[in-house]
Amino acid sequence: MTLNYMSKTILAAAAGLTITASLGGAAFAQSSEPVTLKWALWDWDKVAYYKPLIEAYQAKHPNVKFEHVDLGSQDYTQMIATQLTGGSKDIDVVTIKDVPGYATLVKAGNISDLTDFMKTDKIDASAYGGLIEAMTIDGKVYALPFRSDFWVVYYNKDIFDKAGVPYPTNDMTWKQFDEIAEKLKGGFGSNKIYGALLHTWRSTVQLPGIQDGKQTLVDGQYDFLKPWYERALALQKSGAIPSYASLKTSNTHYSALFFNGTIGMLPMGTWFIGTQIAKVKSGESKSANWGIVSFPHPEGVPAGTTAAQLAGLSVNANSAHKEAALDFIKFAAGPEGAKIIAETGTIPAIRSDDVAAKIAALPGFPQDEASKKGLKAGKSYLEMAVNPNAAKIEVVLNRAHDAIMTDNVSIEQGLKDMNDGVKAIR
Repeated sequence: MTLNYMSKTILAAAAGLTITASLGGAAFAQSSEPVTLKWALWDWDKVAYYKPLIEAYQAKHPNVKFEHVDLGSQDYTQMIATQLTGGSKDIDVVTIKDVPGYATLVKAGNISDLTDFMKTDKIDASAYGGLIEAMTIDGKVYALPFRSDFWVVYYNKDIFDKAGVPYPTNDMTWKQFDEIAEKLKGGFGSNKIYGALLHTWRSTVQLPGIQDGKQTLVDGQYDFLKPWYERALALQKSGAIPSYASLKTSNTHYSALFFNGTIGMLPMGTWFIGTQIAKVKSGESKSANWGIVSFPHPEGVPAGTTAAQLAGLSVNANSAHKEAALDFIKFAAGPEGAKIIAETGTIPAIRSDDVAAKIAALPGFPQDEASKKGLKAGKSYLEMAVNPNAAKIEVVLNRAHDAIMTDNVSIEQGLKDMNDGVKAIR
């Protein structure tokens, strides 16, 4: 089946015919034939936006019923690949959980090319802040982003006030971030305050290196990360941030130090917003006077530039209900779906003032203007660019990152290990 169906739609309309689902997503909107869509996903009972999306869509299309296929969170990527092997028609809508999984499904031919569908249905790629471009493989797109967390900085206003340091801004460079971290540090023992926390994930050190858009973390050459590792080790040595080794040894979660009020600034994803709000309400977070600002940026890179994770929606290449599935993913990943997702306290892929306003209106979200503006991300780059070997590359990078941050190897040797290890994968 071809997704380029516009001419057929026009001819049918001119002839006075009823446009059926066989013509594609746009045409399906006029069909009333009963359809049951099987949606592959994870954590049906835990994720807040699945049911509201279905209910809102069914209000417009009462002829459509849904069956959810919960493949679990931990092994979802492997399970969906197995489910679609051999041309199975048992699933219609495919949820994309991560970049490695997306690349695997595209390589296997398991999900449909949406490029022509996006053109004929006039889906605006610019609304997704660069995520569509990031998901493009050989000029084609196979999924529409519908969820996207991006990196921001959480900060404890009480620590800033006590140190007499002005609050961070939405136009903060990494140099300014480091200078502020040095000013905030102080105290000893149980009264020890760290200016910031770089969690043990390699992303907390490496992501600033991809904000200029010139490199990705799958290219196979990692010398560009040298200044960022030098920076992280310097902050660690000065005591502005906790040591990597101590965090690893104690298996300390990033939230713990922010909750107990010993961290001035925490670079982290927007997924932490709901958790922080809930923990303040329950009294478990002592950082009740908090705010967020945009992810810091390197010199010469526009403010608001950040890194993102995403979840997408695709259509099984062998689905018997492609037209209905296309229409649903257009809805769920579009402006209407974005509003519904935002109302559950979750960040959708579409970046708009309306979506940001809904998140900012959540009870417990900081009401200062800087925090509200911090929800409006600019250009976003995927943490891990689309690559069929992304999962293997991740293993190499994590191993070398750990060795550098624990001083087991020099920065130069660690980067060489990254270069050599990824080159061996190709």
